[in-house]
Amino acid sequence: MIRSTGLSSSDSQQPIRDPQALSRLKIGMVCYPSYGGSGVVATELGIHLADLGHEIHFITYDKPFRLMAFHENIFFHEVDVSNYPVFKYPPYILALANKIYEVARRENLQILHAHYAVPHTMAVHMAAQMLGSQVRTVTTLHGTDVTIMSEDQSLRDVTEFSLNQMDALTAVSDDLKQYTLKTLNIARPIQKIYNFINASQYSRQQALCSRSRLKVPVEEKLLIHISNFRPVKRIQDVLEIFRGVNARCPSHLMLVGDGPEMRTAYDLTDRFGLRDRVHFMGKQDNVAALLSCSDLFLLPSEKESFGLAALEAMACEVPVIASRTGGIPEVVEDGICGALSEVGDTEKMIEDAVSILSDSVRYNEMASAARIRAISLFEEKTIASQYVALYERLLSEPRHTPASER
Repeated sequence: MIRSTGLSSSDSQQPIRDPQALSRLKIGMVCYPSYGGSGVVATELGIHLADLGHEIHFITYDKPFRLMAFHENIFFHEVDVSNYPVFKYPPYILALANKIYEVARRENLQILHAHYAVPHTMAVHMAAQMLGSQVRTVTTLHGTDVTIMSEDQSLRDVTEFSLNQMDALTAVSDDLKQYTLKTLNIARPIQKIYNFINASQYSRQQALCSRSRLKVPVEEKLLIHISNFRPVKRIQDVLEIFRGVNARCPSHLMLVGDGPEMRTAYDLTDRFGLRDRVHFMGKQDNVAALLSCSDLFLLPSEKESFGLAALEAMACEVPVIASRTGGIPEVVEDGICGALSEVGDTEKMIEDAVSILSDSVRYNEMASAARIRAISLFEEKTIASQYVALYERLLSEPRHTPASER
């Protein structure tokens, strides 16, 4: 939903405490606009909240790619970064903090919600310091902002500090919550709020099936992997699993997305002699259409804080073969919605995949169970209501005073 700058509102910096005013919230969403789980979740959450009547302001360096149509309750504010010769690296965090402050002050925002800690939490904290009591602040932890950034000593201390300044913290899985508490010195409680899917958007769409375009025979199977093709996704395992499955159950594989390990995928496809069976689809906006053509989803990752792609597959009635790591077991019920294995155990993943694909009764049961689990536990309305409850609680309570201000 495109959003440009419909600017109004007063410059008052007083917090809105009237309970009647909580029915329409004014929320600033600070996120990455590009492909990736955190940006997708932030954008879809904003769209859903806007549909409920709340006013949503996206603040980032480019229009989020999921904002595709006009919506009267959504606005996009672009962060411009000055590139002075004195700077070796453009000071994005300062420009972002200034834009957040500028928008929040002008539009009288009540909530600033940062998705992905680095660098959004520090920028939100700086803007909130300038705004005083006007806003409440929230950060949602998505995964690598903790699992990778917390190991980087050049970022660890400032990340830890800024997270402790927030009024509320959420994590997209219990595994990520526990990992954060174990690895960082966080004084704030962390609330688990899962990622989600739109059940109507992600459903089996037979009319959009592209099997014929890919020249996949009716009697053969179609597997799919969707990711950003980074090392943590273990692309070599994806191809190894597919090679093993194809040897016993003639199949094709769709690889959706792009990233640094794409060259590995090309090389292994050639080495295994699978060029006519592996289809490189690149980045796609409508992954539900591709999932609707697929029989099995592969996610043999080293680590997944949640596994949003697996959830999207489940909603489209596609069983999942995945690693038992991170938040995946909270999403995929082993033996019910698919099968889980230890990281790197490609032999078991091959056996599980062949077993599922070879038994039509078991397959149909898994496909149905996957859809039921996706919409019963992770439907957009259910999860969004948890965020709204969090926002309203923050606005009804006195502002959290960080230890640094006491």
